[in-house]
Amino acid sequence: MKILGIGNAIVDVLCKVPEEFLIKNSLTKSTMKLVDELEFKKLLSSLKIEETISGGSVANSIVGLSQLGNSVSFLGKINSDELGQKYEEGLIIEKVKFLYNKKVEKTPTGSCLILITPDSERTMCTFLGVAGKINEADIDENSIKNSDILFLEGYLWDEGEPKKAFHKAILNSKKCAMSLSDLFCVERHKKNFLDLVKNSLDIVFANEQEIMSLVNAKSFEDAIDFSKEIKKNIIITRGDKGAIAINRGEVIECKAQKNLQIKDLTGAGDLFAAGYLHGIINNLSIKECLIKGTELSSKIIQKIGARI
Repeated sequence: MKILGIGNAIVDVLCKVPEEFLIKNSLTKSTMKLVDELEFKKLLSSLKIEETISGGSVANSIVGLSQLGNSVSFLGKINSDELGQKYEEGLIIEKVKFLYNKKVEKTPTGSCLILITPDSERTMCTFLGVAGKINEADIDENSIKNSDILFLEGYLWDEGEPKKAFHKAILNSKKCAMSLSDLFCVERHKKNFLDLVKNSLDIVFANEQEIMSLVNAKSFEDAIDFSKEIKKNIIITRGDKGAIAINRGEVIECKAQKNLQIKDLTGAGDLFAAGYLHGIINNLSIKECLIKGTELSSKIIQKIGARI
């Protein structure tokens, strides 16, 4: 396998909502909130479902890589329930090798309510279910050793069993990439994420807010300086300002595409990562990797959902 992704195996449930829905339910726009099963069902009860897709941030990236013709696999924890079955089938259809052997669990398969407001921003309410209970026993060392790049999801990181699973996976990888996932995620795990970025990861994906929060930057230049110092491959997406890669101290920029008919920003970062990693495993230059990432993210935001 060229790339093995490990992340939350989440079934995405997409719904369009007015701004008032977020205010009424005390939700912060453009962020991800973890909810329990009861709150998830309560939020969904008054909404019309637009689409249901096998999702999860890294899974979206892995599907994008598969659609570009790369040999890829994904590991995420699901239950042997109806949603779990749908999830696995959704990945197989996309020619992604699914590495988890599902079984009957006490906790259901995870699901994410993606609320799309009229400005195309997405706000997520995630019931992790069994996805958040990944542990060391779920990690197949041989599959990781036989992959060129391991791609991890910041959302999945948590103290206890998921943390142990992360470290086992990183220890057995040839090259490791990770997405910081979300601002709230960074703020919850700042010390641990900073340690991972400095000492364990080779490639890091972040947006401007996430990287600035991670390093307590007062300006974007501070984030650039930090990225230069650690001599890794740090990729920062900046919305309509484009994207920047700081690769072993060298700064490479790519402008955003213009005049897009934006419908939904869900999956923009996921597909950017897919395009960039496609470039890495196919020996493109860093500039070409950025261009490919921008091309895919531009495509995905002009449609509903996180699949091209």
